[in-house]
Amino acid sequence: MDYQRTGEIITASIKAKPSDFVAYTDLTDLLISWSKEDDILPYEKAGNVLNIQNFGLQRAVEAQNYEEAEKYRQLIFRTLLFSAPRNFDHYMQALEYDRDPSQRFYIPRRTVLLGHVKALQELYEGEIDELFLSQPPRTGKSTLVTMFYTWAFGRNSEASNLYCSVTDDLTKSFYNGVLEVITDPDTYNWGVIFPSAKMVSKNSDKETINIDREKKYPSLTCRALYGSLNGSCDCNGVLCADDLLSGIEEARNPSRLETAWTTVDNNLLSRAKESARILWIGTRWSLNDPIGRRKRALESDEKFKNRKFKDISIPALNEKDESNFDYKYGVGFSTSFYQQRRASFEANNDMASWDAQYQNAPIERNGAVFTPDTMRYYNGQLPDEEPLRIWAICDPAFGGGDFVSMPVIVSYNRLDNYVVDAVFNNGDKSVTLPLVAKKLSKHNVGSIDLEVSKSTRPYAEGVEKECNKIGYHCTITTHTAPQNVAKEYRIFDKAPDIRQYFIFRDAGHRSKEYSMFMQNIFSFTVEGKNKHDDAPDSMAMAADKLFKHGSAKIEIIQRPF
Repeated sequence: MDYQRTGEIITASIKAKPSDFVAYTDLTDLLISWSKEDDILPYEKAGNVLNIQNFGLQRAVEAQNYEEAEKYRQLIFRTLLFSAPRNFDHYMQALEYDRDPSQRFYIPRRTVLLGHVKALQELYEGEIDELFLSQPPRTGKSTLVTMFYTWAFGRNSEASNLYCSVTDDLTKSFYNGVLEVITDPDTYNWGVIFPSAKMVSKNSDKETINIDREKKYPSLTCRALYGSLNGSCDCNGVLCADDLLSGIEEARNPSRLETAWTTVDNNLLSRAKESARILWIGTRWSLNDPIGRRKRALESDEKFKNRKFKDISIPALNEKDESNFDYKYGVGFSTSFYQQRRASFEANNDMASWDAQYQNAPIERNGAVFTPDTMRYYNGQLPDEEPLRIWAICDPAFGGGDFVSMPVIVSYNRLDNYVVDAVFNNGDKSVTLPLVAKKLSKHNVGSIDLEVSKSTRPYAEGVEKECNKIGYHCTITTHTAPQNVAKEYRIFDKAPDIRQYFIFRDAGHRSKEYSMFMQNIFSFTVEGKNKHDDAPDSMAMAADKLFKHGSAKIEIIQRPF
């Protein structure tokens, strides 16, 4: 039988007659029959079948035919049950299928976590050897990994899996979470998805679980990092390292960081057989934490060149200063919640902890160049006198992740230079060029200087054209970046001048874009990798320009002789 051709015929029939429920049922029956002859293709087609069946469900709901909608809902569950043992996304949907959607873990978070789910599937299938997951607290990563382990048990009960965290309390919490999924049939469908899998033993003291049979190395072993790892498990399944630092105190202590890495390298990673998959999750407190050390080895050590890995890092606030975790049904965190949390960290002069815990950007505190308490601020009200000049400096970009950064500065003398506004945007030129022109016009800027390269030189021409469109004249000059010093050290060299001679809006008088501009300045560190350093770079240009331009003032005076 040509199952693929038969499926195409059934699909065409549904398009011709969308109300034919039997045809939708035939698709699931086809997959089940097909799987007896082909171990791959029917599972690959299950997603398409689910899309078609969800279309039928939606039609029934829109027609308010709830009896028919329930028939579709049960059919979708049947298809999910077929696919769930092979597809982690379908497993996650099937696991809580009978719960109210607002009470489920996965469905409200699926839009954000689907990338994680697909990466975990790749890890299990061996398409990658190691996976790094990082995101803010209480956004679902640990619960997702809990469910991932229960899926792994069902797929292969003979594999030995190891979970490790910094304390016994954390490993006990994970152990209890796994137990809940596989032993609570009223909440979870683990036993329905894997009907032949049985838990044959558990030991809460040793934090071990065995599926299907007793084994020397259990299906799951949970251990604290500084506990009895030696001899506890030869892991040939999934090894998870979750939150291996106790917190900020340990991250600030170089000797404790070294101890943590030595323990991970000698005691934890030695538990993994060559076939094991390694999953790293946790708060990125330091560039030299175990996760950072491992990533650097995979990225740069020739000995690891054949090892495949993936890094998924989602910050609390995106580049538009909006929450990445505003989940459905109010189970996530809003933009205002995260902005308030950030303001609290800023008030406590601890932006490094904000960046580490919420933005997944480990910052070495002795390398943070700009801190809120060392900057000068004003309340949005400029001095009641005529300024010497109003000018702007611009670090251009054409999008692609880089930001156009343009502070607008009102200078009264060499000491007092007010940063009254800023463009800080990573859109393409069709977005940023009009923004730049409007800011220049809004503040009556007399001159703008752009740092250009061969690739960004046309940006200056674009600024001129946009200004002409709105009938505004501004002197436009350009300069090239110095080639004899790295950008990080150029910023570091100008940092004292930025702190001393420039006055920024205080936290209560900033636009969203201005706040992003300031956060980019505070997150800059000369010792680490800066994902974006456009704001501090533009301020370094401004400091350089300030002293090249000077602050001379021309006045008409009476002759003294």
